[in-house]
Parts: sequence; structure tokens; C-alpha cells
Amino acid sequence: MPGGSDYQGPEEALARYREVVEASSGDVVVKGAKNPYTSRNGHMFSFLDRDGTMAIRLSSALIEEYGTSYSTEPVIQYGSVMRGYVAIPDELFDDVDELVTWFDRSYEWIGTLDPK
Repeated sequence: MPGGSDYQGPEEALARYREVVEASSGDVVVKGAKNPYTSRNGHMFSFLDRDGTMAIRLSSALIEEYGTSYSTEPVIQYGSVMRGYVAIPDELFDDVDELVTWFDRSYEWIGTLDPK
């Protein structure tokens, strides 16, 4: 079953998330039936929450660079701050080409971590 098959959030957000994942340069698939996410070597590096907000995981240096162009409010899930994650603002979520660039950078960085 494809990732997101039981997703309860906005359908257009799931469609865009899948579009970004499919356009990425890595060998990535959307996992998770209710909570769509991507991972590499056992490390989750992106997800789509039930409100339709996408988040990606970046290194500290990449978060700083990202913050020069986009808002970097904390990503909070189930009452906890998701350290290392940045929320994707609507303006970036609508720009697939730019978003794929950031998604690929996340994928590349997460590949430098030891596998779980």
C-alpha cells in the first residue's frame, strides 16, 4: 500500500508531498499509512502532518541557511519540539522546484548519519 493511504489531512497536501518525493534525486518512497514520512538508513527526514504542513530535517548549518530565506518556527508534534526539523511555509510548498532542492539537501545530509 502506498504511503499516506489512510492520511486524514488535506488531499492536495498529500499529492504535493508525493510530487516532491517523486521528483527528488534520491531513492525515496513515502511511508506511513496515516502519517506520511520519508526515511533513509533508519532516520526519518521528512513528514507531512495532519494539518497538511510538511517538515524536513536539516543540519544546524542548513537550518541557518534556510532561515535566511524562510521562517524557521519550531516544529511541534504531540507536544514536543522536533529538533532539527523546519516547517515548509506555503510559499515554498507551492514552489516544487525549490522545495525539491531543499528536500534533496535533507536527503544528502541525513545520509551522512550512521545507519540505525
